[in-house]
Amino acid sequence: MSKTAVSTKWISQKEGNIVSDMDGERVMLSIENGKYYNLGDLGGEIWDLIEEPISLQQLVGRLLEQYEVEKSVCEAQVQQFLTQLHHENLIEIEEKTSG
Repeated sequence: MSKTAVSTKWISQKEGNIVSDMDGERVMLSIENGKYYNLGDLGGEIWDLIEEPISLQQLVGRLLEQYEVEKSVCEAQVQQFLTQLHHENLIEIEEKTSG
């Protein structure tokens, strides 16, 4: 019987961004593209969680521990947020295969 390879996405911050709190919300300045971003409260929390490489499953799991939300809704919203960050070249998404 052969093993099936499992692919996992690992997410992490890219360097060169300055993040600070402003009135309870997180804002970020990208040095690379010269743009400001309002990450909001939850986005700032996600940003903190991806300081070190973390799998998408681990990230969603950590958020599910803190918030009452359906797993499918959490996954979809986190994926959408990460897609936006990746489009702006603010994060790295690396796919690693194991098995």
